[in-house]
Amino acid sequence: MKKFLQRIKALLKRILKRSASNSQQPLPLINTRLETSIPTVSPRWESGLVLVCSQCANEQLGSTASEDLENWLKSRLKFEGLWGDFRVVSTSCLGVCPRMGITVVIVSNGSHGNSPCLIVNPRSDRELLYSYIKQNKD
Repeated sequence: MKKFLQRIKALLKRILKRSASNSQQPLPLINTRLETSIPTVSPRWESGLVLVCSQCANEQLGSTASEDLENWLKSRLKFEGLWGDFRVVSTSCLGVCPRMGITVVIVSNGSHGNSPCLIVNPRSDRELLYSYIKQNKD
């Protein structure tokens, strides 16, 4: 918390210093880019992020259906050596709420914001889902 407050203080000093040096010109209020030091990293899961809704199956299929699917996907990816390229993450409600099945979203670098949202039967569609995930491999 102390480092965070120090960063904010330094940022405010830079802003005040800039505004003092440009006191003759008004500061632009739109499209002002703040200089921050938020670090960025390249994740290991560049091929895809698989989001499994943890809320979908609670009522129809039992509370562990989405967790079972998530664990199966993780095991299968690890077994085939793709666990570093893909990451399986449990998420809360995605807003799709199918009557039967679990919502799964596959986000990949090549999707450009157009990620498929799949309604999966956690028991019968596992292999089909897995093959769909593998298709997103670079």
